[in-house]
Amino acid sequence: MSGYRLPRGGSHLDRSRPLAYRFDGDPLQGFAGDTLASALLASGRVLVGRSFKYHRPRGVMGAGPEEANALVELRDGARQEPNTRATMTELYGGLEAASQNRWPSLSFDMMAVNDLLSPLFSAGFYYKTFMGTGQATWHFCERFIRKAAGLGRGTHLADPDRYEKTNAFCDVLVVGAGPAGLMAARAAVAAGLRVILADESARPGGRLFDDGVQLDGLAPADWIDGALREIEAGGGRILSRTSVYGYFDGNVLGAVERVADHKRKPAPFEPRQRHWTIHARHVVLATGAIERPLVFSGNDAPGVMLASAGLAHATRYGVAVGSSVVVFANNDGGARTAIRLADLGVSIKAVVDPRREIDPALAAALGARDIRLETGAVVAATRGRKALAGVDIRGFDPVSGVLGANVMQPGCDALLVSGGWTPSVHLASQAGSAPVFDEALHSFVPGTAREAWTAAGACAGTLDLVGCLSAGLEAGHKAAQACGKMAETGGIPLPDLSGQLAGTDLPFPLFDVPATGRGKRFVDFQHDVTADDVELANREGFRSVEHLKRYTTLGMAADQGKTSNVNAISLMARARGLSAPQVGTTRFRMPWTAVTIGALAGRETGHHFAPVRRTPMHDWHVAKGAEMMPVGLWMRPRAYIGPGESLRDAYIREATAVRHRVGIVDVSTLGKIDVQGPDAAEFLNRLYTGGFARLPVGKARYGVMLREDGIMFDDGTAWRLAPNRFLVTTTTANAGAVLAHMEHYLEVVWSDLRVHVTSVTDRHAGMAVAGPDARKVLQAALEEGDVSAEACPHMGIVRGRIAGAPVMIARLSFSGELAYEVYCDWPAGLAVWEALIEAGKPNGIMPYGMEALGTLRIEKGHITGAEMDGRTTLADVGLGGMASRKKPYIGSTMTQRPAFVDPERPVLVGLISRDGQAIRSGSHLTLPGGGASLGHVTAVTWSPALGANIALAFLSGGRERHGEPLEAAFPLKNERVAVTVTDPCFYDPDGSRMHV
Repeated sequence: MSGYRLPRGGSHLDRSRPLAYRFDGDPLQGFAGDTLASALLASGRVLVGRSFKYHRPRGVMGAGPEEANALVELRDGARQEPNTRATMTELYGGLEAASQNRWPSLSFDMMAVNDLLSPLFSAGFYYKTFMGTGQATWHFCERFIRKAAGLGRGTHLADPDRYEKTNAFCDVLVVGAGPAGLMAARAAVAAGLRVILADESARPGGRLFDDGVQLDGLAPADWIDGALREIEAGGGRILSRTSVYGYFDGNVLGAVERVADHKRKPAPFEPRQRHWTIHARHVVLATGAIERPLVFSGNDAPGVMLASAGLAHATRYGVAVGSSVVVFANNDGGARTAIRLADLGVSIKAVVDPRREIDPALAAALGARDIRLETGAVVAATRGRKALAGVDIRGFDPVSGVLGANVMQPGCDALLVSGGWTPSVHLASQAGSAPVFDEALHSFVPGTAREAWTAAGACAGTLDLVGCLSAGLEAGHKAAQACGKMAETGGIPLPDLSGQLAGTDLPFPLFDVPATGRGKRFVDFQHDVTADDVELANREGFRSVEHLKRYTTLGMAADQGKTSNVNAISLMARARGLSAPQVGTTRFRMPWTAVTIGALAGRETGHHFAPVRRTPMHDWHVAKGAEMMPVGLWMRPRAYIGPGESLRDAYIREATAVRHRVGIVDVSTLGKIDVQGPDAAEFLNRLYTGGFARLPVGKARYGVMLREDGIMFDDGTAWRLAPNRFLVTTTTANAGAVLAHMEHYLEVVWSDLRVHVTSVTDRHAGMAVAGPDARKVLQAALEEGDVSAEACPHMGIVRGRIAGAPVMIARLSFSGELAYEVYCDWPAGLAVWEALIEAGKPNGIMPYGMEALGTLRIEKGHITGAEMDGRTTLADVGLGGMASRKKPYIGSTMTQRPAFVDPERPVLVGLISRDGQAIRSGSHLTLPGGGASLGHVTAVTWSPALGANIALAFLSGGRERHGEPLEAAFPLKNERVAVTVTDPCFYDPDGSRMHV
């Protein structure tokens, strides 16, 4: 044996392929098939990290997803990834790994002083110390707390890797590819079902590798490979390296496949990870069980490990976890593990068992291998800090629970512990099933299914191999029947149990050893939660399991209670004088294991975060020098900036052109909804505050929708195109929300209305022509149609043709000038736009962007989303006259709430800067010299029409304050601007300019 590597064995290893890697900068070597944890153990690296709160030395404790100690940083640069479990990290050549939560080094950590100060850091210390002493103390300490918080370090560099998302549909999803999962998948495939088998390991098989039992005369690895081939041949899909992390309503499950995490970097166009959304008719939960640690003094020392993990490292990776090993267990599994390890060449010094006697066959087998058996005894404490140096064994009375006075102190460098098994009920709990306590297992098992799932194997509390195989076969048959298929009878493979020893994995009810004063007794290793913390939580009234979890941070983060939950419940039960089922367990939440943000985001990052929508005139805008800006999902021109111009120069030029000549703006982004049906008018009548039932065909009307609470939701226009058909326009940002709003009321509230709504936003390109010469330009561009004042009065609708394309024209104005909105089919948008530009050249037509549009609307006091911010009513913005008193509408009953008619309620006003200084949006309005805030500024601009800096704002009692001097204060810049309150309509208050 070289280091801790056994000379032979290791079902997962390829000893012909050595791999070089680095840990904390030191060059090391492992083999293909190793995990980082097994490679570190093989090299004799026992100390791998420091604990979260006390910075105590920690080593590997598990062999799979239950690992709570060996969390490391992987890679460097943009691919740096913190808090990765070394037990689930496959070794590859060139792997760079580093320990976490230590400074200046893993061996010498300055923050280990926290361990000496641990009485100050007991459960809830941050609430009591930093928040209970007042806000000033908290604000002072917060920066230091946040700097010290956390474990690993992330990177600020953009992730260079690719992530993908996909959906999969199947008849049966089998979660877990141990003996039960493999049998369930085989049975379901044999019944002709579409099957997905997902397992988080690189090599499916689970504990079959560790038991070493031949099946049908085949070695475990050969039988597993044959079963996988059979599943694939039957059309099943096998997803290895795939963690099913969440169970959602409707039998939808989330999973993450680690496609290239076992490589230095993904191949070109290969995703690093792939997120699966799996829709299954039936689910088989074969998620197995996790061995529980035991609670005793110093149980977190490097070298203390779960017995099942010690066996897994020997059987799968050919690693002896120590050169002198002691096993401490409260069940026969500990002795069986010791025997199996001894047969693999691991030096087992002793087995410690709290029971007075164990199965005679096991005792004889231990004696035959010269392994000392200590019954009626416990490991009361460990010795050694950075590595295990020995254990203190004391006599134990299993009836009274009292420790004996005698102490044996054998030296050892590894201690394997087993406190029984905890079924992995996380997914069943997420699916709404309350776990049920099993007294024999002293753990929780899945309860009654509320979704279409079946639990099988160790997940359901079956711990023996034959039972797991049989349960998996039965679960496969149940899945087939649930999917309407006849299940083939079949049978389980014949296991060779001739070399297996008797005994039971059911635990003796000892889960914590009384304190000896020789070290802390840890329950949650990841968060440094001790048995004393659980008892303190009980004394301070945090007795509910949900309160216990949050007060102590027990079972949070990556652990999710995998190794800590049952022991904590047992301690709380004893403290409260209750049974474990009376104390209960928390509701497990997704994710089962940590999920990267990249896997959830997929390719929807950067420019792909959301669809980028462009109008038909987009390229024209760019070619003409437009500075484009995102508005919702759309790209719109901000301004057309000419040579030597600033943004301010450009929008002033554009706004001035609209006021004095004519301008054109792209409004294709407005939401457009086609509303058709015999009850279309009645439907809109109920949605809008104004009346639409009597709106004539060929006319449009401005309208406002309210939420049910009376708050403004959206505004726009409705064009009546036919008796049973309307075209509704919405704001750009609210197009989707308004459509969903309509669909909800038609499907849920007013299902009797005969109305159909369809989004046609992308069907119609739109442009607004505005200014004193708008009619001349439009009439010149029209090949058919008439927009004279008689043919197309204000709010009138006409049809015509421009550039050979049919158009709809409505005389509407957002700028306050004579204006028309022109809609055509989307493909014809550019041609119609260019035809209008050409027709407007004699009049000096000028395209304008969002900045000029904003200036024009502020000058007129028109509202947008800045004013409809989810808090304003019709009366607040001066549109109370639009609220019909002749009909009900959504929100009508709430508009007269006392708060909405309070005379001191902030209402919309205008502001003019008195000294020419620019007003900042978001400023607070105060009396001259300061004082309490009386309101806030929503929109600001320099008005070329007025030659002044103006703003819209909400001001308490604003209508009575016109002419009053105030100050607009902006504390972030320490600015105060003297302003005068005015009517919000600064320009052309009688509206004569748009009625010519």
